[in-house]
Amino acid sequence: MESGAKGSLRKMLLPLALAQFICSFAGSNMNVMINDIRADLHTTVQGVQVCITLFLLVMAALMIPGGKLTDRWGRKRCFTMGLTIYGIGAVLSAAAPGLGLLILGNSIFEGVGTALLIPPVYILVTLLYTDFKSRAAAFGLVSAMGGVGAATGPLIGGAITSAISWRAAFVFQALIIVIIVLLARGIKDPRPADPGRSFDTVGAVLSATGLVLLVGGIMAADKNLALMGGLIAAGAIIIAGFFGWVRGRERAGKPALLSTKLFRNRVSNLGMITQNVQWTMLMGTSFVVSVYLQTVRKYDAIQTGVIFTAATVGILVSSLAAGRLARRFRQRTLILTGFVAAIAGIVVLVTLANRHQGPWYFAPGLFLTGLGVGLMITPSVNVVQSAFPENLQGEISGLSRSVSNLGSSFGTAIGGTILVVGAANGWHSYAVAMIVLAAIGLVGLAATIMLPASKAGQGAVPDAGAHDRLSQAGQGHRR
Repeated sequence: MESGAKGSLRKMLLPLALAQFICSFAGSNMNVMINDIRADLHTTVQGVQVCITLFLLVMAALMIPGGKLTDRWGRKRCFTMGLTIYGIGAVLSAAAPGLGLLILGNSIFEGVGTALLIPPVYILVTLLYTDFKSRAAAFGLVSAMGGVGAATGPLIGGAITSAISWRAAFVFQALIIVIIVLLARGIKDPRPADPGRSFDTVGAVLSATGLVLLVGGIMAADKNLALMGGLIAAGAIIIAGFFGWVRGRERAGKPALLSTKLFRNRVSNLGMITQNVQWTMLMGTSFVVSVYLQTVRKYDAIQTGVIFTAATVGILVSSLAAGRLARRFRQRTLILTGFVAAIAGIVVLVTLANRHQGPWYFAPGLFLTGLGVGLMITPSVNVVQSAFPENLQGEISGLSRSVSNLGSSFGTAIGGTILVVGAANGWHSYAVAMIVLAAIGLVGLAATIMLPASKAGQGAVPDAGAHDRLSQAGQGHRR
């Protein structure tokens, strides 16, 4: 590739990476503002948790439709529209006089904007970088920025909240969005939009409703077990109905929101499980530790944010080395090592926090958790994204991002619900929440062990035969 072409690709990659950064930042920066927002808006910890979880859930619920719209409207157009809607949400959040408008701005507008702009990020990276080495490096940067955004959210958010106010953190987001919009003018979409492509509205409504009910059921655990069971059951039934609807449209030869062939690839399915669990662990740990430090240990926003520097360092060390590691080690090995480190980090967080009162005893566990998650983010994305040809990149990108963001909402909902239920005993509820997150991590570890032991780079470049080859690889030898 000529140096001019490389320079052009780097210019297009920068706004994409920044977009992933700010969206991940938004998912975690509110964790250190809980006490400030609660006091300013006269609400509760649970009210702020609802706002945070809804943001993550809206992203998860709309990511699949967002991925499909990229084909109809074009990748760059969806990216720009998403940035605009996100920016409006950030401004509304900064000016919110109460919890209702904060939910509208942060949870709804920013959530919808993210669902529109994130699928184009991963599709454009896949289409612009056609060889494994450059694509691994590009995915490494984008994924690293996502991990750094999630990890630095508490630190940056805490610093801004302590120095100015929690509202200024949303102004910061709006300013970053303006910078991204300016940088994005140089992005060129490799494939033309297809305005005539139909959109499965019924499928979009069914999938979004089912996911909302599932997570809503988890959050209702502290109120009424019957309500929780009813919401989860209703969500499961609607999700089943969604798959029935999709299969029916495919049999009738009509376009569906999601192709069922995406779920016939064993390698991709296992990769998406690892993605979901990674973000469940990262966002769940971030929320649980943040709430515990602020409500039990009585730390302020900046003190809580500074402690999370350890997680930021861990993610930076592993994520920024992703491209180099991908060339030296198998994808499965990296993901496996990441899960072991992240689970160990959670165990350390529980053990040291119980025996020592000093704030820096949280650092080793947060570092290990961040190191582990950062180590496996990129290989998991590459395993899933590279398992399909270009004509399915819009769908698999939306599904992959939806699965990851659903993991984020699961982590916050599960961890937050356990904390609320056991609010009378701060240490006990903290320990239970963390142990549950570690147990979920074991599910991701098991899925990783089931991945085929293909060499780094195998199947890394999507083409017309990628689906068949990787399906065969899933039945081959294992380590």
